[in-house]
Amino acid sequence: MANIEPTTLFFAAIFTNNILLTNFLGLCPFLSISKNVESAFGLGTAVVFVMACTTGLNHLLYYKILVPYDLVHFEYILFIIVIAAFVQLVEMIVERFFPPLYYVLGIFLPLITVNCAILGASLFMVIRDYTLVQSVIYGAGSGIGWLLAITAVGAIREKVQKANVVPKGLEGPGITLIITGILSLAFIAFSGMIQIQ
Repeated sequence: MANIEPTTLFFAAIFTNNILLTNFLGLCPFLSISKNVESAFGLGTAVVFVMACTTGLNHLLYYKILVPYDLVHFEYILFIIVIAAFVQLVEMIVERFFPPLYYVLGIFLPLITVNCAILGASLFMVIRDYTLVQSVIYGAGSGIGWLLAITAVGAIREKVQKANVVPKGLEGPGITLIITGILSLAFIAFSGMIQIQ
């Protein structure tokens, strides 16, 4: 994978291989927080920061410690510890400087630790044998793709809720999954442009 240009990898991670809309990773916080644009954007920004930083750090730890010392079987444990540490850092920053956002996100901010999209980005980095630069670029692109998807769905859900046009049985997760499916189909239009495997 060393021959993929960083800009190609970045845009592919955002659009054609969107970690949420093509791999369906990170759906739990996505469904819960995408009720309005403000909270969706706040959580998405935190995910971008955590995903970009942890993917790069996990790359270093994987190739400098786990592989040379034949400890690859500890990758899940190490990746989750790194992710948890960064989430704790983000939680302290948001609580200190953005208290309203901290209370809106509630329990979902610390739950970024178990957001499978963030762990998935680190695992894809290993599976695809990315370099350090590619890993950071891929992590940032995947985070921005996740942010783009959750913000778009948050905006659509706000509009739909204000219009009061959703049948009673589809309110909540039902309409969110339908919107996500349609948005996922829209992102398929980008699939012929750039592909990464």
